[in-house]
Amino acid sequence: MAGLGLGAMALGPLYSRSGIRQYTRAVLLPDFPQADLLGRNCTSDTSMEWGGTIAIMTRPDVSGTKVRDAHRDEVFPWLKEVSAENIDVNLPNQRWVETPEGYIHSLYLQPCRNLPNTPMSTVPQGQAGFWGEVTVPYVDLLMDNPSPVSGWMRDHVAYSLQARLYYSQVMWIDGIRTSDSGTIQYHVNERYGNPGDLFWAEGAAFRPLTEEDVSPINPDVDPEIKKIVVNTSYQTLTCKEGDKEVYFCRVSTGVQEGSTPIGDFPVWRKLISVRMAANTVGGSSYDLPGISWTTLFMGDGVAVHGATSHNDFGTERSHGCVNCKPEDAKWIFRWSQPTVSLDLGDITHQGMTGSTHVIVEDTP
Repeated sequence: MAGLGLGAMALGPLYSRSGIRQYTRAVLLPDFPQADLLGRNCTSDTSMEWGGTIAIMTRPDVSGTKVRDAHRDEVFPWLKEVSAENIDVNLPNQRWVETPEGYIHSLYLQPCRNLPNTPMSTVPQGQAGFWGEVTVPYVDLLMDNPSPVSGWMRDHVAYSLQARLYYSQVMWIDGIRTSDSGTIQYHVNERYGNPGDLFWAEGAAFRPLTEEDVSPINPDVDPEIKKIVVNTSYQTLTCKEGDKEVYFCRVSTGVQEGSTPIGDFPVWRKLISVRMAANTVGGSSYDLPGISWTTLFMGDGVAVHGATSHNDFGTERSHGCVNCKPEDAKWIFRWSQPTVSLDLGDITHQGMTGSTHVIVEDTP
């Protein structure tokens, strides 16, 4: 789901009065590779052990020669996607990405771009804040509270890892300052679901969302005939207006049996961004910030939402939610009813009338 990143030792962490290590200064945006499309090593967002790496191969084949191991959050020019030379039944898909150094299996690379912005110098007058979307591969976070509160931040401190946000994540920006180095920094918050962690980050990493980002798609169509159909057998999602298919994408539903419920459910809440945390069946747990374009259809937190933790859509990967590429989740968010306003970024809809339905099925 959302991302956890590798620490930068140059940050010089100090200890707070409570004895908990915390980072005390931010860094500038890295000098990312120059390419229209990039790929970020997103193994840091999975359940792999801390410090996990991925292999760069001389050819798109696990039996090939390894060039080297790529560390978490390394960013590569994405030259093209190719098919594996030999089918490997142990891999969930057979797609590889060609980079200047060699080939990396596609499930380990988050597609991203490097589109820095001109940051604002002040929060717009009359506004408490604004929604900011990360438009660079990643941005480092400087914690603004004495000690970490959330599980994901406690993990980062315990393992001396640099907390980061990743391309396409959306956060609430409620303050702006100029750093000692003269760069504009944004105060990064989570408007919904934040247990107390606050941050500063380079403002150039964030694009303020506009009304166009939440403008409804096909709003004149009766919401009663709008259906989001998820097929867990094929790991696909289709948006239908009556019998007409208007959108299609691959998704990742729950790994554990029954974690993604089968049935017909009305959309009951939508949020531009929310922190998600839970203990799940079998003892696994997660605590993830900035889950974007969230369309909830079950009261216990099951939703269609954007995911930055993998690029393996079409395969079961989640704790129960319907993972989508962020651009897919955003289209579904805008198309489905009810409509969400930019100022609040959140709406709860009671009852089944006037709501798009999510139909989850497992028929082959």
